[in-house]
Amino acid sequence: MAENATPDIVYTTVDEAPELASASLLPIIRSFAAAAGVTVGTRDISLAGRILAAFADTLPEAQRPSDDLAWLGDWVKTPEANVIKLPNISASVPQMVAAIRELQAKGYALPDYPEAPATDAEKAARAKYDAIKGSAVNPVLREGNSDRRAAIAVKKYAQANPHRMGDWTAESKTRVATMKGGDFFANEASATLDHAATAKIVLETAKGETVLKEAVSYPAGTVVDATFMSAAALDRFLEEEIAATKAEGTLFSLHMKATMMKVSDPIIFGHAVRTWLAPVFEKFGETLAGLGVNPNSGMGDLLDRVKDQPEIMAAIEAVRSERPPMYMVNSDRGITNLHVPSDVIIDASMPALIRAGGKGWGPDGKEHDTACVIPDSSYAPVYDETIRFFKEHGKLDPATAGTVQNIGLMAQKAEEYGSHPTTFEIPEDGTVKMILEDGSVLHSHEVKAGDIWRSASARKAPIEDWVNLAIDRQKAEGCRAIFWLDSSRAHDAELIAYVKPILEAKGVADKFEIMSPRDATRASLETITKGENTIAITGNVLRDYLTDLFPILELATSAKMLSIVKLMQGGGLFETGAGGSAPKHVQQLVEENHLRWDSLGEFCALGESFKFLADQRNNAKARVLGEAVDVATQGILDHDRSPSRKVGEPDNRDSHYWFARYWAEALAAQDSDTALAEHFAPLAKALAEGEEAILSELAAAQGKPAELGGYYRADPEKVTAVMRPSATLNAIIG
Repeated sequence: MAENATPDIVYTTVDEAPELASASLLPIIRSFAAAAGVTVGTRDISLAGRILAAFADTLPEAQRPSDDLAWLGDWVKTPEANVIKLPNISASVPQMVAAIRELQAKGYALPDYPEAPATDAEKAARAKYDAIKGSAVNPVLREGNSDRRAAIAVKKYAQANPHRMGDWTAESKTRVATMKGGDFFANEASATLDHAATAKIVLETAKGETVLKEAVSYPAGTVVDATFMSAAALDRFLEEEIAATKAEGTLFSLHMKATMMKVSDPIIFGHAVRTWLAPVFEKFGETLAGLGVNPNSGMGDLLDRVKDQPEIMAAIEAVRSERPPMYMVNSDRGITNLHVPSDVIIDASMPALIRAGGKGWGPDGKEHDTACVIPDSSYAPVYDETIRFFKEHGKLDPATAGTVQNIGLMAQKAEEYGSHPTTFEIPEDGTVKMILEDGSVLHSHEVKAGDIWRSASARKAPIEDWVNLAIDRQKAEGCRAIFWLDSSRAHDAELIAYVKPILEAKGVADKFEIMSPRDATRASLETITKGENTIAITGNVLRDYLTDLFPILELATSAKMLSIVKLMQGGGLFETGAGGSAPKHVQQLVEENHLRWDSLGEFCALGESFKFLADQRNNAKARVLGEAVDVATQGILDHDRSPSRKVGEPDNRDSHYWFARYWAEALAAQDSDTALAEHFAPLAKALAEGEEAILSELAAAQGKPAELGGYYRADPEKVTAVMRPSATLNAIIG
């Protein structure tokens, strides 16, 4: 299919392990879909693809890509949209720099990432790169609210085959540390606009007024927030927690979201690096600045820049010996919690630590109790209460646990905290004001140099859609449903003013509870411990956090969640799970030619996409395909055909063979569409008869290095050779 045509389904081109898996799975999907007259196209939302699209006007025509993210951004606002979205890189600065260097080495004339832009050209390049950083894709595509839950087959499998959980004891020293003042939670102001308005954000200082952002437009009914984190309060907090961790004898760990919150959290991360190495910065500050050291880029970048400075290296080692041991990303390779801002992402790192009984890996390669430092207190209570609960009651039993579903507010960039172009590091003391076009001041904060000020918003239509989606889900499930909203928080109070009237008008107020995140955490854990289910109805950030926390506890992974976004204009977006472990998967593939990425999330999304298409286009054959996908997915689980973690055992490619076989067998066996049954019967037979040859060919590929021709922009032919090594399977699929 020509990529400039509009396909029935778009399967996104992404990065790392999910994209490698696509090289094996997508040919199978396209072959099967064609039998129902369904076209499956691709659109590139990878980090490399987005970089090239941003600089397309400066590239020669032969290298010039289309702006696929912009195309998708328009398409998701139409009733025809049907997108299967795989996890893509939300880039930190180190990832951005690495991707740029790789593309430059491949012959793309891209400018370097300007750390300190001085010229107009550097400032323009920096603006383009900054627009790509962090969670740049999701706000564009998520033109609807989120419905995430464990697929029934996946949940049943997890209960029948419970994963290992670390033991919790009341004596555990693991704890959450968070700021008690001066943070985003403490300083938040919020208001709901009764009319459409345009605001400018200004910083008033003794020198005059600086406009930070012009013409920020909001429709009537928008909830607009503003807040800031005190840099001085943050530094005091970090100093205190480093000392407290040392006294307790636990690991020090920082848990941030430097990808989604691409402006605020890298700055906070940088404060942690600078505080950890305070004596080094005090003594060698000018030298470090001259070497281009930016604490926001992490300790790994810093160490690389000072490796030829023995005096500084000795000072760093002296500090390390005085500090508490640090939580490690990779003990064997000496990669610490503070090495790279995107290495420790709170929504993945905290659930993994909790699942392990509160243990983190230390520099000695052993597990230890851990101090979990989460500076902003807005959502830290969720993790704190979870740890308190398990200290009291012991670990969760996946064999008997119920499930926590999630309805998340995220449409039209709702609650994009810390990532919008309305987040600023304040250059000098003054007052930040949001001023409406009539001259009235919506929000005002006294700030100091170095403080982090931010604004975010949520529009009326997405909020109302979110509440109605929650009503529909509760009606379908009939279980406990909780709005995770804190009446004492400024933003949440504005949302509650929307929620209560809608529930009352629909006559369902008695079906829902409204609780603070801490209380809702306790209530949800009590509910699932009893084997019952509950629905968490949350804002955007909590949606992100909880759809990792509970699935990792219940299922051992968040990659197997059913994630449906009912787009507000009638289309559908089907997300396939998290990609936090993808880099490690790629590393193993390159070293051992074994890919342990589990495509179960892709299978779940695919089935829903086909069934949605059936309703959307009145295509009965698409429904048959989708229902057969569900049967095949159940087969993968029932027969334990998911990838193993160890080289020499079945991997991602084996699971795709079994998926294709079970899918073909289900289609051949169904009686809803005779033509499809007749079409797939010989295919099912060939896949069964070819089992020995196919599995032998797949096994033979393992155990030696794999050449991909790149990390961020791999060579398609090399990837195909690696991911489709079975000539027998390739011939059958065609």
